Amino acid sequence: MNKLVLFTGNQRKIAEAKVVFDEYDIAFEAFSADIDEIQHHDPTEIAKAKAKAAYGVVKKPLVINDSSWSIPALGGFPGGYMKDVDVWFDAADWQNLMRDKTDKTITLHEWIVFYDGEAVKIFESSMDGYFVDEPRGESASDMNKMVAVYNDQTIAESHESERSDGDIKHSAHWREFAEWYTEGCDS
Repeated sequence: MNKLVLFTGNQRKIAEAKVVFDEYDIAFEAFSADIDEIQHHDPTEIAKAKAKAAYGVVKKPLVINDSSWSIPALGGFPGGYMKDVDVWFDAADWQNLMRDKTDKTITLHEWIVFYDGEAVKIFESSMDGYFVDEPRGESASDMNKMVAVYNDQTIAESHESERSDGDIKHSAHWREFAEWYTEGCDS
């Protein structure tokens, strides 16, 4: 079987995929290129469109990993618009938005989308977390400093510990994909 293309330049996503792909003996190559991402209220549609746009660049079967956040106290904001919001908002913005909210929960939704030029196969997972009062950890994303999803660790703190112990905290969707892929990609 040819190498699967993992379409991302995100080193964290590459590391997460590698841990699982190594377990399942899936050969892959990471590939990154700028592609336009659609805006849509449904993040699943964004992930599917991203996979199809990526295929237009590499012309090989590929997999992408996309994510979004949903904050119940803010009516599901930012949803499919997380990529832009993550650039615009800093930790103080998140603190201000959540300051008077009694419900400080947030859900991380992640999609792995396989596309081979014809068939789209989607694997989805979600993790619940909550906003902390002050930013913690080191990350380019202030959201990662403000949200705890792994016990009481923020995402930034968790990624710091992953760098030291190699433990990937959320891999169920990667494993589901790997099982499907190694079994011959049946629907």
